[in-house]
Amino acid sequence: MTGRRPLIAWLIAGYAFLYAPIAFLITLSFNASSLVTAWAGFSTRWYITLVHDHVLIDAALLSLRIAAASATLALIVGLFAGYALARFGAFRLRSVFTAAVAAPLVLPEVITGLSLLLLFVASEQFIGWPAQRGATTVTLAHASVSVAYVAVVVRARLADAGTILEEAAADLYAPPWRTFALITLPLLAPALVSGWLLSFTLSLDDVVVASFTSGPGASTLPMVVFSSLRLGPTPELYALATVIVALVALLLLAVGVAQRRPLK
Repeated sequence: MTGRRPLIAWLIAGYAFLYAPIAFLITLSFNASSLVTAWAGFSTRWYITLVHDHVLIDAALLSLRIAAASATLALIVGLFAGYALARFGAFRLRSVFTAAVAAPLVLPEVITGLSLLLLFVASEQFIGWPAQRGATTVTLAHASVSVAYVAVVVRARLADAGTILEEAAADLYAPPWRTFALITLPLLAPALVSGWLLSFTLSLDDVVVASFTSGPGASTLPMVVFSSLRLGPTPELYALATVIVALVALLLLAVGVAQRRPLK
């Protein structure tokens, strides 16, 4: 019992280091003063200011649309990429395909963003598409980065599930497409949900790749926040962060309640 106390103390210190700044940020979002270094009393004025800030609201809605679209696109491509790596066995250029799928996991975002920018510029010059950089190019860029994460999750899930059920379906004369639809996809459901949520989060949080591939009128929420922070933090940004923390907490609470409900 005595040996556990230092470990518990280190655990508490570690979580305090992670969550104390968030608690401090939430507290300052209710500060009546515009100065973050002085407490002037409790107030919700910054939340009212946030509601009327069309720049932040438009950026947030744009980020949500881009994140949902890029996560869906990455889910489709990553599903088939992970399936090919897990089920196709040895094939020509498999090592090259594996390296291409895993490259976004290890490449710095600066290199990824710059390479995608050059790709979009060259594509516009040769085929005229995309006509200009905006939400479409950011969506494609985020999807290309997120495919690797979906493929890794799908491949791991298929490796863990094995091929017994798929082989049993084949023995019962089920065609490949029916086996994939009725056996493989249900087995992959947890991995697909995890991959989509991971891709959604990565897109919603990205600054570097979006900065390279976006254009006028297509600034995402992280880009707007990052630009605002260059002039110094404001309680309005603290209020925005508090809203995001509250939404994430409610989502996690809903997931926890759903997991505790007994299956009927």
